[in-house]
Amino acid sequence: MLGRVTAPPPDATQEGGQRIPQWGFRGWLGKLRARNLRVRAYHRPGTIERCAAPGAGPVARTTSAKMAAASSSDSDSGRAESKEANSKWLDAHYDPVANIHTFSACLVLADLHGDGEHKLVVGDLGPSGQQPRLKVLKGPTVLTESPLPALPAAAATFLMEQHEPQAPALALASGPCVYVYKNLRPYFKFSLPPLPPNPLEQDLWHQAKEDRIDPLTLKEMLEGIREKAEVPLSVQSLRFLQLELSEMEAFVNQHKSKTIKRQTVITTMTTLKKNLSDEDAVSCLVLGCENKELLVLDPEAFTILAKMSLPSVPVFLEASGQFDVEFRLAAACRNGNIYILRRDSKHPKYCIELSAQPVGLVRVHKVLVVGSTEDSLHGFTHKVWLQQAPAPHSYLPSAQGPESPSGFLFPATPLSPLSPKPPQTPAVPCQGKKLWTVQMPAAILTMNLLDQRSRGLQAVMAGLANGEVRIYRDKALLNIIRAPDAVTSLCFGRYGREENTLIMTTRGGGLIIKILKRTAVFVEAGGEVGPPPAQATKLNVPRKTRLYVDQTLREREAGTAMHRAFQTDLYLLRLRTARAYVQALESSLSPMSMTAREPLKLHAVVQGLGPIFKLTLHLQNPSTARPALGLLICFLYNEALYALPQAFFKVPLLVPGLNYPLETFVESLSDKGISDIIKVLVLREGQSAPLLSAHINMPVSEGLAAA
Repeated sequence: MLGRVTAPPPDATQEGGQRIPQWGFRGWLGKLRARNLRVRAYHRPGTIERCAAPGAGPVARTTSAKMAAASSSDSDSGRAESKEANSKWLDAHYDPVANIHTFSACLVLADLHGDGEHKLVVGDLGPSGQQPRLKVLKGPTVLTESPLPALPAAAATFLMEQHEPQAPALALASGPCVYVYKNLRPYFKFSLPPLPPNPLEQDLWHQAKEDRIDPLTLKEMLEGIREKAEVPLSVQSLRFLQLELSEMEAFVNQHKSKTIKRQTVITTMTTLKKNLSDEDAVSCLVLGCENKELLVLDPEAFTILAKMSLPSVPVFLEASGQFDVEFRLAAACRNGNIYILRRDSKHPKYCIELSAQPVGLVRVHKVLVVGSTEDSLHGFTHKVWLQQAPAPHSYLPSAQGPESPSGFLFPATPLSPLSPKPPQTPAVPCQGKKLWTVQMPAAILTMNLLDQRSRGLQAVMAGLANGEVRIYRDKALLNIIRAPDAVTSLCFGRYGREENTLIMTTRGGGLIIKILKRTAVFVEAGGEVGPPPAQATKLNVPRKTRLYVDQTLREREAGTAMHRAFQTDLYLLRLRTARAYVQALESSLSPMSMTAREPLKLHAVVQGLGPIFKLTLHLQNPSTARPALGLLICFLYNEALYALPQAFFKVPLLVPGLNYPLETFVESLSDKGISDIIKVLVLREGQSAPLLSAHINMPVSEGLAAA
């Protein structure tokens, strides 16, 4: 039985004062294992009595007493040792102050020199997102370290050619560039092609260059372009809009002669085999960009082999197949959908709609495992199959959520809500049937794949906010690892010369290295596989009554007429619902603004017993980056029943994401116990129609009623 393995500090000494030699990672681990075995053999109770000679009674008794004292002193650590012995992992190294801040996409294990010694490559973000660096670790120590010009987005290793010796190249995506290293030396830098700038933006900066407009006018016109134009502004213009009034003139004089450039950045990266599925085959780089595109790069010339467009920005990528034969790309995007692309397709034809934002995407065999912000794991298939789609006119925007109750997901093609019924419902290809869902005890921070090739096991690792790392095969729980801090990145593979090594980094910058025991076997410890036990329970079906038989005969005879009547009533209900919904939007009767330019939320709270009430309006701007300006609040009420100190006032600037409580007082003037409704309207200066409204049912004034 192997004991707990802890890393010796650099200046540690043994009991006899001898310095511990600087071994390699494998030798260091092997000697620690041998030392643990010797210590456990000497401290096993009863060993000395069995080994003592028959004539050595006093010595045996003395030694037994010493061993009894030693065993009593070690009783506190006995439980910890037994728990460690039952674990499937060996603790190889733990450094709480390793100062490594990264995520799973920037952790790579690879044989960078082709000598069989795998090293750990880390794209380090820095303590607070400052000073990003590229670190290469050998064992527990940092081998090399170099600065990066921008924050890393992803790291990957791939083979560029089949020449011997086969040493993989390292690709690191940072900003708009991919830096390629061979033998830990810079080899190639690939930059994303520039995007065409906005022509209106170019014209404005050209006028500023000729001093035909002042900086204040330039700012106003750029803000108008940012709100209405489809082409985003360049980084130069966005920086200019963030400046104060006193800094604008100096910025314009410095940058007005420069050419406007619009550059996108890389958000995610993965590898795709080019023409063979072997482990040592040549691979292509697949890049996901901020401008909603996927690029496939040639591994030798670093030219763009294929370009694909997405409806949203990709954040996670999974690739399978070969580029020259047939491949499939799964891209999880910021809009909460997963899009599937195939060979020779410029746009995705299928999508998996999620009910929450994805936080991780891992492919296990033919199953896509997705982690969401709802603290749950979902399993979807890749298989395309045919499902009889419902009539297009039965779909309304608010009739169903993003997922059907059966888990079948249809292509995201807009359907007319009130179109006539077609003569025959066509068969529509569906993508990604939901197989299972597992709820997590805490929020998911990171995910990665555990691939134990010696046993043919592939599982999903999920790092949770409560410090646990859970390993699942499908929805069955295999193992739980408890870390001293929340784990932010995971990587499993060969490290040094150990085949199955787990690398973890924590939120505080710590580094944890664990090695899977060679005798460890994962057993399904949780989750249900197959049908639930309740399925085998027999139901107590009641006997058929005369009324049941009569109703059955009636349904057989008039089944078609009953179905038509039901469908007619259902269509009328949906039509009236849609009309009421549209009327509420047009009259701004909803407490939430539905316009994309003015997203606002409003709710009111009434406090007090009367006759004076405290009315608090909570106004919130849920947009991501646009503040709300020039808003007004107006109260409409019966002046014979209520009195307000100010029925019309301006609203201050609403910063996105913050809740603004606006307080006022309402005095009840009636002594007859009568209450009424007070309408609250949120207006925009220069517009007659309100942005949103709320109706407040005022309570009866108990003070006047009691008097």
